[in-house]
Amino acid sequence: MSGVIVTDIARADAGAVDALAAEGVATVHEAMGRVGLVGAGVRPIQNGTRVAGTAVTVLSWPGDNLMIHAAVEQCQAGDILVVTTTSPSPDGAFGELFATALTARGVRGLVTTTGVRDLLELRAMGFPVWSAAVNAQGTVKATGGSVNVPIVVGGAIVHPGDVIVADDDGVLCVPRQDAAAALAAARARVAKEAADRAAYQGGDLSLDRKGLRTLLADLGVSYLTQQEYDAR
Repeated sequence: MSGVIVTDIARADAGAVDALAAEGVATVHEAMGRVGLVGAGVRPIQNGTRVAGTAVTVLSWPGDNLMIHAAVEQCQAGDILVVTTTSPSPDGAFGELFATALTARGVRGLVTTTGVRDLLELRAMGFPVWSAAVNAQGTVKATGGSVNVPIVVGGAIVHPGDVIVADDDGVLCVPRQDAAAALAAARARVAKEAADRAAYQGGDLSLDRKGLRTLLADLGVSYLTQQEYDAR
């Protein structure tokens, strides 16, 4: 497998990236029209962490982490490393030494469809990871791949420089050119939810606030007393 390493990628605006982190995966996902999720197959190894960064992408051969070594050089402060393989591979391609090198470069975390290991050390370091597996099985360094090319990660296409938002709810990719629009939509959604929250705290029902009673009726859903239901 031959490959390429792209060295001069364009990255999303840093201010927009940081602001999207504050809004979180679920809010931005809904605000974007429910697109961009990596999916439930990639999960956090830690709890209570929310980050966003610009994607440095890696396409590797299964069971081989050579291209992760190559990718470290291409990472800079504010990035998130995003790794996948040409076919599924749960091997532990990433561990504490990689995290140490990435931390020194200001990288904010890892998203990978492979496995990771050294969880005790990764958690102690506070280096955030979202992975498809936890696996002590190691890898080789024998096959070429690519860095900073478009890749498919679960249900999302990730281009280098895109915004990756990750938290306890999962991982979301926001296309670089859509970052500002996604942020505006997310902030509007937060304002709307704040109004809803205040209404619910005051005792309002979502059925009424969202006009769902009419929808239930249109769908043929009826209200019955227990006696009426038992008599049917």
